[in-house]
Amino acid sequence: MDRPYEHALGRRVELEDEVTRNGVLYVDYIDQSTFVDLPIEMMAGRIEVDVMAQLNGKTDFDSRGFAGIAYRIADEDHFEGIYVRSLNGVHTDSPSPRKQRGIQYFAHPDWLFDRLRDEHPAEYERPADVRPGEWCRLSIELTAGGATAFIDDQKTLTVTNPKAPLRSGRIGLFVDIGTEAYFANLRVTRHT
Repeated sequence: MDRPYEHALGRRVELEDEVTRNGVLYVDYIDQSTFVDLPIEMMAGRIEVDVMAQLNGKTDFDSRGFAGIAYRIADEDHFEGIYVRSLNGVHTDSPSPRKQRGIQYFAHPDWLFDRLRDEHPAEYERPADVRPGEWCRLSIELTAGGATAFIDDQKTLTVTNPKAPLRSGRIGLFVDIGTEAYFANLRVTRHT
């Protein structure tokens, strides 16, 4: 049975200025627990949200406009996520190979983007039709076998070998260093 949850949200999310200025790489940002934790528990189902990301101009870090969904959050140290990199969209001026890295899966704490990229090239990241400062609809279908992500209803990334154990957990609005992100029109349909 599907149980839908809907909320208009309209929320702006970015890292605290202290973290942006003085944070430590791989401790305070880069695939860390930088999400707004929502009180919605699920294991399988569909998460949909409108996302818009752009650089916030507060860092010299080579940010790519990271914004997405953290899911199956057990605690700050155990969760999975899929995010877009709005500056790496297929229609931006990003050089190759960045255009091939518009959407990314990761599993905290052991499988961050760089390890996945090194050990499984191109398996957990794909090109995406995203742009900085423009809205897109990010949808993630969670099953026992993995996750499928859609950008504006176009299948963009399929994760058939997730790097975290299957578990129920909360969801969150994910953002990373140097990014100002906006989220609206959240819809969650849990499958039981």
